Amino acid sequence: MRVAVAGGTGLVGQRVVSALVAAGQDPEILARTTGVDITTGSGLPAALADVQAVIDVSNTTWSRRKDSIAFFEAGTARLLEAGARAGVQHHVILSIVGIDRVDFGYYAGKRRQEELALASGRPVSILRATQFHEFAGQLLDRSAGPIAVLPRMLVQPIAAREVAGGLAELVTGPPVGMAREMAGPERHQFTDLVRAVRTARGSKKLLVTLRVPGAAGKAMAGGALLPTGDGPRGSQTFDEWLAATSSSPAESSDPR
Repeated sequence: MRVAVAGGTGLVGQRVVSALVAAGQDPEILARTTGVDITTGSGLPAALADVQAVIDVSNTTWSRRKDSIAFFEAGTARLLEAGARAGVQHHVILSIVGIDRVDFGYYAGKRRQEELALASGRPVSILRATQFHEFAGQLLDRSAGPIAVLPRMLVQPIAAREVAGGLAELVTGPPVGMAREMAGPERHQFTDLVRAVRTARGSKKLLVTLRVPGAAGKAMAGGALLPTGDGPRGSQTFDEWLAATSSSPAESSDPR
């Protein structure tokens, strides 16, 4: 089966492509580097020719509400429209556990993405997953200077590789609408994860943990980003992932 992967050059996208190849599928990468811009639709009709399914793991670094909504609204609408014209039989979206319980700007865009997909009448599956093990290192990388300010969050992280495998498996089945939430095997305070990554790197960066202001911060600190029901669970713990990535720099890097 030919499967288009929107955001196929990113952290999850590269792993989705690898999982599809391992499963005997034929991935088609949708990214600006391959001549496709899903937010404008440029290059999209040609890229979806002969494609039977789409996995959308596209992402934005914008956390402001209006920017996040604009990105996910434009990309999702154009993917759905082009998919309908191309005869795509399954449209799979990666989303985030708890976005309906935490009113955070970036999450508003993901909620809008889910709304558009579910209301489209197209054959859709949405997989919500918890934060990736990789997120702790990404936050350190994005914190310029000697101090990293961390949000107070209770998380149940999962390896991006395992989420990619879940998406590759989901796309070969029938559309389910909202799939069961996917999460990692253990709960942690996010600060502890960042501290462990800092130690593994030999970094001296000062970590400062603050609760995000308002109701969103209270929800994040109180466990609103944790799964609420049964669902697939990753097997690799954060400590196992960190040990593996510390010995394999290529695995620990962010392809984006």
